[in-house]
Amino acid sequence: QVQLVESGGGLVQPGGSLRLSCAASGSSISGYAMGWYRQAPGKQRELVARIIDNAYATYADSVKGRFTISRNDVNNMMYLQMNSLKPDDTAVYYCNLEVGLMSYWGKGTLVTVSS
Repeated sequence: QVQLVESGGGLVQPGGSLRLSCAASGSSISGYAMGWYRQAPGKQRELVARIIDNAYATYADSVKGRFTISRNDVNNMMYLQMNSLKPDDTAVYYCNLEVGLMSYWGKGTLVTVSS
């Protein structure tokens, strides 16, 4: 059974940084696309960044130049380095793993950007 567990969320001031982690178990992530999504209160879940391997990643326009997605297939981990955080980045962040036609989700980690 595939499980994804996010960690690293918390309260940070505007302009600050956080690093989110996603630990996968039950399946190797090697060769599969993974992504970070977020959902702010009252809004739909949106894609933040998606990675196939460390040489190819895509980002939402709103986070380009501020966020960096990466993965370590040996340790079955994915990361999201978030810099220059803004109040609009406040949301629950979810880890996603695509295995063929199956899509797996973590339970999310809350990021709050506020002074």
